[in-house]
Amino acid sequence: MTATEELRLGIDVGGTNTDAAVVDSAGTLVAKAKVPTTDDLSVGVEQGIARLLADPAVDPARVRCATLGARRATNAIRTASGLRHVAVLRIGAPLTSAIPPMVAWPPELRRAVHAGSATVAGGCEFDGKPIAALDEAAIVAFASEVGTRAAAVAITAVFSLVNPADELRAAEIMRRELGEIPISMSHEIGVMGLVERENATILNAALSGVAAGVGRSFHTAVERNGLDAECYITQNDGTLMALDYSMRFPVLTIGSGPANSMRGGAHSSGVTDAIVADIGGATTAVGRLVNGFPWESLPPNSIGGVDTNFRLPDVLSIPIGGGSVVLGPAEQWANGQLNVGSSLVDEALCFGGPTPTITDAAVAAGRAAIATCPVPAKWHTRLAQHLALCDGLLAEAVDRVRLGADDLPLVVVGGGGHIAPDHFSGVREVIRPPHFEVANALGAAIAPVSGHAERICASRPDQLRAAVDEVSADAVGRAIQAGADPTRVRVVDVEEVPLTYLREPAVRIKVRAVGPPVTFNQQYPEPQKRARRHSA
Repeated sequence: MTATEELRLGIDVGGTNTDAAVVDSAGTLVAKAKVPTTDDLSVGVEQGIARLLADPAVDPARVRCATLGARRATNAIRTASGLRHVAVLRIGAPLTSAIPPMVAWPPELRRAVHAGSATVAGGCEFDGKPIAALDEAAIVAFASEVGTRAAAVAITAVFSLVNPADELRAAEIMRRELGEIPISMSHEIGVMGLVERENATILNAALSGVAAGVGRSFHTAVERNGLDAECYITQNDGTLMALDYSMRFPVLTIGSGPANSMRGGAHSSGVTDAIVADIGGATTAVGRLVNGFPWESLPPNSIGGVDTNFRLPDVLSIPIGGGSVVLGPAEQWANGQLNVGSSLVDEALCFGGPTPTITDAAVAAGRAAIATCPVPAKWHTRLAQHLALCDGLLAEAVDRVRLGADDLPLVVVGGGGHIAPDHFSGVREVIRPPHFEVANALGAAIAPVSGHAERICASRPDQLRAAVDEVSADAVGRAIQAGADPTRVRVVDVEEVPLTYLREPAVRIKVRAVGPPVTFNQQYPEPQKRARRHSA
């Protein structure tokens, strides 16, 4: 590492700890830190950055890029707190009037978000032909009716992925009538499926205030530590978006924590296709890496009881962590409600505390060498029983995620990674890569910026090839908007999925483009381009 080489800083705010890491342009770890997570985001992040900057290997003047992964969006939805009231506009009357917007939402969440809704004429067929003319007068009337009740707007039109013109025009009208207000449009967020795409768009609009708060807190923490660095937020596919861009698409941060860990595990282990188990203080997330990125789940995905269809990593979560408390019979244990992850060094037996934990079980079994005190012998039998139960639950999760792929390794990361055994049935090997305890922060620090685009088109070969080129250009453009270096963006994933339920043959095209942040001279490689064509 040269004296002028630029550095990247990554922060990941978990439920128990906030992890931090600094890497150089080759992706080599320069410094790492772990501090307890605080209720005030800026406090924990500021402490984590300060801990990194205290390392003599880190020159603050060379930190040019700072990235943050946080779970604030997920928590806001689950607790129905901090969300903005949203005016919901659906374009597609009368064909889409049978199911009103938000009809299946949990009552508490609906009350926290709903500022009024309307369904107006407009939208298009799957081939882009208009169903009906957009009813602009009805949109003006709706804007007048919701008035000051709405702090954000969500707009969803039938087949807007094919032709977004009605959504764009409706957004112009709503902004003219309501002033500068956050507006989310479904063609930029979800995929096929009107109701699920609408739900995702509403959540995105509702989270705009949460995103603004996270952005302010992160920027403040960076500035208070004297850093002159561009700020980025991690997305849920293991990539980044610029701070301003993240305020437009906060829903894309949901699931970013496990994605960061998987990307960090891939980077530090050198494998691009694997099962990854991220073991934290309270929970374990198990997912699959494909070509260096998290495997996406199949929609619909339920977020806080709301069915959506935006992209999410396919992750299985189980209530096991290093701070899980060992109490009661083993067969009744794994409910995840008893946990001392945030105060493990004060509570666990192996640190002189009074509380038996799974970390104590790992120490007693010889898996972990982190103890400052011996684990009392009277606990060994019960600890062994619970450790066996923990192993069984983890093995079951790994088996469900690997989907019969016996040749994949298991990469174990996270602060509680020491509790996992060294062997699992059905996996090639168990890998604990270097710095596995801060893999989530490492994943945030090394992540590229990405852009995604999706479209439906006719399956005629001449139209399909042109459409792939257009969607690829759109994905590249979105990556640049999200903060990628325009000279180094490239397409890494093209997927073509036949749609067999339409009147005429059609194909859904999905493209991902990635590139390093515009402020950073990245030298380490990114995954190679992959094309996937599914048969009908």
